[in-house]
Amino acid sequence: MRIGILALQGAFAEHGHVLDKLGVEHFEIRQQKDLERPFDGLILPGGESTVMGKLLEESGMLERIRKRIEDGMPVFGTCAGLILLAREVEENPSWFGTMRIQVKRNAYGRQLGSFYTEQEFKGIGKIPMAFIRAPYIADVYEDTEVLAVVNGKIVAARQKNQLVTAFHPEVTEDTRVHEYFLNMVTNQ
Repeated sequence: MRIGILALQGAFAEHGHVLDKLGVEHFEIRQQKDLERPFDGLILPGGESTVMGKLLEESGMLERIRKRIEDGMPVFGTCAGLILLAREVEENPSWFGTMRIQVKRNAYGRQLGSFYTEQEFKGIGKIPMAFIRAPYIADVYEDTEVLAVVNGKIVAARQKNQLVTAFHPEVTEDTRVHEYFLNMVTNQ
């Protein structure tokens, strides 16, 4: 198994560290030619979703990645990655638009609004969750499954081959959310 990590901007290195811990082969995707390398799943990290979306568009990678997701490639989006996958983003354009969710960006405010909690994640149990200027999922549609809720807000969901979290599992010591994603890749 080999996982591609979008590395245009944001917290991509941290996802790489988790995959290293789990002994999973991975590489960074920075330009179109990187998409030629074989990979079984994709991680879209946290960062600034508007910057990442524009860079994806300018590099010509947006449509190529969207097609792979639509064709069933497993993808895991954290924070900004969640925003990139969302079909609807309040007061902002959608980028990939492949996941049937509505998202509220920067829902927890500025950097000072960042927080840490431990809550239930369906199929995993109680896990640590680090929120950094995080969005939340305002609504889910059709076959999208809610996986975690914090203070009445949806913070993790899955739709077939797509997994999203509003929090950053890559900055905690707990690897279970990544293992959940890798299980999706293995069972595709």
